[in-house]
Amino acid sequence: MACLLEAPLRISVLSEVTATSRHYVDRLFDPDPQKVLQGVIDMKNAVIGNNKQKANLIVLGAVPRLLYLLQQSSSSPELRTECAVVLGSLAMGTENNIKSLVDCHIIPALLQGLLCPDLIFIEACLRCLRTVFISPVTPVQLLYTDPTVIPHLMSLLSRSQRTQEYITQIFSHCCKTPEHQTVLFSHGAIQNIAPLLIYHSYKVRMQALKCFSVLAYENTQVSMTLVNVLVEGELLSQVFVRMMQRDQPIEMQLTAAKCLTYMCRAGAIRTDDSCVVLKALPCLVRMCSKEHLLEERVEGAETLAYLMEPDVELQRIASTTDHLVAMLADYFKYPSSVSAINDIKRLDHDLKHAHELRQAAFKLYASLGSNDEDIRKKITETENMMDRIVSGLSESSIKVRLAAVRCLHSLSRSVQQLRTSFHDHAVWKPLMKLLQNAPDEVLVMASSTLCNLLLEFSPSKEPILESGVIELLCGLTQSDSPALRVNGIWALMNMAFQADQKVKVEIVRSLGTEQLFRLLSDPDSNVLMKTLGLLRNLLSTRTHIDQIMSSHGKQIMQAVTLILEAEHSIEVKEQTLCILANIADGNAAKELIMTNDDMLQKIKHYMGHSNVKLQLAATFCISNLIWNEEDVQAVVNSDCAHKGSQERQDKLREMGFVDVLHKLTQASDPNLCDRAKTAMQQYLA
Repeated sequence: MACLLEAPLRISVLSEVTATSRHYVDRLFDPDPQKVLQGVIDMKNAVIGNNKQKANLIVLGAVPRLLYLLQQSSSSPELRTECAVVLGSLAMGTENNIKSLVDCHIIPALLQGLLCPDLIFIEACLRCLRTVFISPVTPVQLLYTDPTVIPHLMSLLSRSQRTQEYITQIFSHCCKTPEHQTVLFSHGAIQNIAPLLIYHSYKVRMQALKCFSVLAYENTQVSMTLVNVLVEGELLSQVFVRMMQRDQPIEMQLTAAKCLTYMCRAGAIRTDDSCVVLKALPCLVRMCSKEHLLEERVEGAETLAYLMEPDVELQRIASTTDHLVAMLADYFKYPSSVSAINDIKRLDHDLKHAHELRQAAFKLYASLGSNDEDIRKKITETENMMDRIVSGLSESSIKVRLAAVRCLHSLSRSVQQLRTSFHDHAVWKPLMKLLQNAPDEVLVMASSTLCNLLLEFSPSKEPILESGVIELLCGLTQSDSPALRVNGIWALMNMAFQADQKVKVEIVRSLGTEQLFRLLSDPDSNVLMKTLGLLRNLLSTRTHIDQIMSSHGKQIMQAVTLILEAEHSIEVKEQTLCILANIADGNAAKELIMTNDDMLQKIKHYMGHSNVKLQLAATFCISNLIWNEEDVQAVVNSDCAHKGSQERQDKLREMGFVDVLHKLTQASDPNLCDRAKTAMQQYLA
């Protein structure tokens, strides 16, 4: 069996292979089984804590031979166990060591070893498997290739304390997808692991807790099951609450809080349940204080952000707990010059990972400020907060940039902040820079934020317009990502709202009629809705309506016809009828409807529709068509105006619209009734 190794590593270590290392490998081929056993034991002692020796032995082909000996039924139980121990030790070296072991098919060999009745050998195999699987370079799918493996591991759980610890650790590291959760759940993970939460060994309890954390994450089925589980007569949620007590190790408190968080987010526990409001939330806030290690603060903040993301009441409670908003400001000052850190190794680690603190703080601020205006104000008034967000948008770490733009997006939902902090710090400049070149995930959030900055009341709208943003947004509408297409067209829609003619003409020119009509047939309903919104905003103000319809009237009427005839939602059809109503408000444009009997019949059909929204929009359209006050600039005298409206009224009467309007004046909906009465008055005027 060939053991593959990356070329660069092979070259670097081959030069350092010693005769001693070769001697260890040679002894594995001795015909005397006792000498082979002694050779394996000596090899075990030689590799402990010696990464260079481990690499040498791997290059010299020790792994295939060790695996061969481990799999031979003729090998003694002691030899097979020692082989598993050495392989486990080799796995504790570098990531390249792990890759080499996986390439040599160590995982199937060890899984096969678990079928052996010898408990000590099983434990050695599990220990080695644990070490291999917790490495980020190991494909976790290898655990699920053979469908008999998971049920067999479940059956081994009760064999010993070590099997419990290693198997639960393997499960917690290898449960990465909903499919993995389903496999573990369907093979009895909950019933088998729940009793381990009250086991006397801390290691076993901790690994069992981690299992429940990964099983419950975004999984309603698992969470709904967990909420009813009893462990020695006590509900599982109460077991988690006990694990969050301050006298428990931090790791346990944090993981128990994560379990309750995931169960809550999956809908198994109410957001106002005391175990969430009085236990999990305060515990996670506690984890954010500077007394804790960097990774604990990061995990605490990110879990808290996830817990309260959809719930405004939890956001309000968290914002007033232990001065959380101010506490998070410390995440940007770490490590501080005054902090007495005696452990240089720890300091070096924290300096390399300080960006994770900034990322976590931005995430938590984004979650805190996603709904409540007072909380947003409190965040922006925190020392140098806006400057920190602006700096975050240009950090080298993509994760920090994404978290910073999320935070900005959350704050941009505030009219007050758009008019003050956003304007004072010119946040649109770094945001525009970010939009020039970023991964899709960042682009989606940045373009979403830009949509808010382009709202009519935002002072940033004008400078953004002057920066050439229209071309950029039109480019987004051609993206393969539906989210980017939505945001591109949404931003253009906001930009077109009550815009002057010059801006509207530029939007139509940059977007191009082909792309505009391609978007009107987009398979994503959100893209279609925003495109209709853009068209509605473009077709407002009579002179604008007439100008756009004179250039693109034929295509627009075609698109409207197609949408009204196709199977679309009520919202889409309502928006389309509103566009028709705007066209009907034009001086010259309304003739495109009046000369199209098919379109008039469609409007009549929707006036009699069962949905009031569609009836209202269609009636509004007719109301505009029969209105007898034309734009004074487009009409020479009132007689001419009256003649035009009279002709339209006569035609619509002949087509039966007056009868429909009369019927609608008796409608139960007050708005529809009023709209129909207003239209009828035009006939009497």
